[in-house]
Amino acid sequence: MKLPGQDAIARQAGEHLVPSRVKLPRKAVERPIRQVAKRLVMALVVLVATAFVVYADRSGYHDNSDGPVDLLDAFYYATVTLSTTGYGDITPVSDGARLINILVITPLRVLFLIILVGTTLEVLTERTREEWRLNRWRSTLRDHTVVIGFGTKGRSAIQTVCATGLKKEQVVVVDPSSKAIEAATAEGYAGVTGDATRSEVLRRAEVHKARQIIIAPQRDDTAVLVTLTARQLNRSAKIVAAVREEENAPLLKQSGADAVITSSGAAGRLLGLSVLSPAAGMVMEDLIQQGSGLDIVDRPVVRSEVGRSPRDTEDLVVSVVRGHRVLGYDDPAVGELQLTDRLITIVRATPTAHVAPHARPLPGD
Repeated sequence: MKLPGQDAIARQAGEHLVPSRVKLPRKAVERPIRQVAKRLVMALVVLVATAFVVYADRSGYHDNSDGPVDLLDAFYYATVTLSTTGYGDITPVSDGARLINILVITPLRVLFLIILVGTTLEVLTERTREEWRLNRWRSTLRDHTVVIGFGTKGRSAIQTVCATGLKKEQVVVVDPSSKAIEAATAEGYAGVTGDATRSEVLRRAEVHKARQIIIAPQRDDTAVLVTLTARQLNRSAKIVAAVREEENAPLLKQSGADAVITSSGAAGRLLGLSVLSPAAGMVMEDLIQQGSGLDIVDRPVVRSEVGRSPRDTEDLVVSVVRGHRVLGYDDPAVGELQLTDRLITIVRATPTAHVAPHARPLPGD
């Protein structure tokens, strides 16, 4: 078994002690820097407009320091007026200048303040709205799927379960990489940044309320620690874990995983099958890709099928699940189908943009 010692595990856990954070998917909105830049430009436009209004009527203003008002004085007056500083060194003295201050300068001052204060209010409102969304998400999330690791294996697992009808709102991704979580939220999944070996991080993902947990980290020792932690928090959830080395699979099952997939072994077997028969390899690859061509479906027995043989059903039955046993379709122990049985069948998926196996050219054709 290629499991590092306790020191290596502790060291690896220490490397991932990053602050955990829940990030919910959000609609495409303008970037904050662009919002601030836009408001800054609006404020500058108001400032310039005010300065030119004052300069156009400069004869109606008096500068206590040198008398006449030039363009620089106009910008200075616009700045201290819009910001409500008001030093009083430049003042409107004519009736026309005072009327323009009432009808033009004052509304511009109010608009300037709205732009500046509005930015602050929007930030506070956005924080409040995000906190409200997070609390609502936590209160309504039930029987969801938690995916540990958003690498190639994690992405493929999510795509497969979502192809069977699982909504994206029911998927929570946990990964120590903030970039991975950003990619997950961009695809519509909720994400938690942090080390999944820590109970606090898994609690943020509401693991204790999850129906199924998919564990697909980069390292086998991490998978063991995550499985132990997840099983401690949730005794009833279905846990499926992936490991690279087959000799570590028994340890994952002892840690609480219901099923363990050896990624390197599965890829090797598919390679070997493709060497022996490229067509068979293509069919197997299509079977494990949900939503296109042929799909493997786990479904209950309907009443019209009770008492019949697996060969007599409309679907192509591969296996029969009876209790905790998985029986082949031709196993004598199956006999007649029962209402409590489940069938593993091969069905034609809804046509999509993917090409079905029989329509693809074989290698070398």
